[in-house]
Amino acid sequence: MSDHFSLADCDVMGFDLDHTLCRYRLQESSKLIYDSFAQYLVAEKGYKEDLLCVTSEDWDFCFKGLVMDLEEGNFLKLAADGTILRACHGTKMMTAEMIEEIYGEKREWKHFKTINGTYARSAKYYFYDNYFDLPGALLCAKIVDSLEMTDGQKKYDFWKDVISAIEHNYKTTAFKENCGIYFPAVKKDPSKYLKSCPESLKNWISSLKNSGKTLVLITSSHSDYCRLLCEHILGKEFEELFDIIITNALKPGFFSLTPQQRPFWTLDNDVEIDMLPSLEKAGWYSQGNWVHLYDLLKKMTGKPEPKVVYFGDSMRSDIFSARHYSNWETVLILEELEGGEVQEPAVPDFGSSLNKKGKYDSLSVQENDSISKKWGSYFADFIAEAKSSQDTPNLTWCCSSIRNYSTIAIPSITAIVDLPLDFKFTRFSDSNTDIDGYFPRPPAILLSQSSEGAAA
Repeated sequence: MSDHFSLADCDVMGFDLDHTLCRYRLQESSKLIYDSFAQYLVAEKGYKEDLLCVTSEDWDFCFKGLVMDLEEGNFLKLAADGTILRACHGTKMMTAEMIEEIYGEKREWKHFKTINGTYARSAKYYFYDNYFDLPGALLCAKIVDSLEMTDGQKKYDFWKDVISAIEHNYKTTAFKENCGIYFPAVKKDPSKYLKSCPESLKNWISSLKNSGKTLVLITSSHSDYCRLLCEHILGKEFEELFDIIITNALKPGFFSLTPQQRPFWTLDNDVEIDMLPSLEKAGWYSQGNWVHLYDLLKKMTGKPEPKVVYFGDSMRSDIFSARHYSNWETVLILEELEGGEVQEPAVPDFGSSLNKKGKYDSLSVQENDSISKKWGSYFADFIAEAKSSQDTPNLTWCCSSIRNYSTIAIPSITAIVDLPLDFKFTRFSDSNTDIDGYFPRPPAILLSQSSEGAAA
């Protein structure tokens, strides 16, 4: 495999919608998502009203890449090998002693081998890997806090209620029925929650199609919500930009459920009408699977093995699945590459362990709201309160996954729209360094590690 990647070499350009083509105002959308779940739990499931109270400091808990251990009520930040770097019980930070009491001296999470390389769901844990998920992490943490304060509870069975809240607000009929809190609020004032789409991005999409690329939109959002988003960011004629639109794709199952794949459905007024044994022509469809889509792409491109690149923001639903099952090229949209993570990182706050001289010399102190004070860097971290001295931070499991399953990672699509189509990106590969693959610049904490390694 070449060490470089070019969009010019791809026949098909596939796009996720939410947090990929459509960017959200995270502060407003996160509050709306949290409220939509919390109000349901209070009104319908009898949870205490203090769940509705969220302070500005509480939002610092929201951190992409956490795993919730449902058996213990703990939230874990994992290293690439599954070692627990930091942990919270509810919203309360756990000390090294607390972590080792539950997970052993080696701080190994017993389910890591199951989730690593599969991203499988389980009744015993949940992986938070996208911005729609993160308010739910804060909600679950506050539920654990509440249960601890009132009942001293050690077994946690609230997850079924959280699932009910998610299904109530996001079910496929919720948009049309105007039920729940989330969809009615976005329908009433889209601009409050959605960022405007730059003309440069619209022009770039048009230029891709004009250059002969086949364009595909694949989103798990239902068709009515997809239409609202696309009309708002791309205009009323957005359908002309894409050859194929697939809604309610139910990713990652769209990629992973083979050979028992879901069929495609035709739509009439946002209702699934006819089940299709195969996909024969371009158009707008619901559900489906990548195998039947790829068969159509062969016909449309006239190539026996058309090269596909897929842009998405979710490691589990988009990047891992498209690479692992379909062997597509993948471009990860990673907003963590904006702001604080590509500047000088903040020194982690581990209390007394900061007294170990030389341990943090490579990291300069800088306050930046885009980095969680509770969880630190998304890409690398020291083991909190480690007994032995550490010279360099450990790569996080999320960072390792990026390198394993992404072709490149960019902060947004707008970061590449002004580049020529044949621009050669350095891809993630075994022959390249840990910082290659990030465009336009790598995270500062990885850059400092790479510099130290070169100097050594």
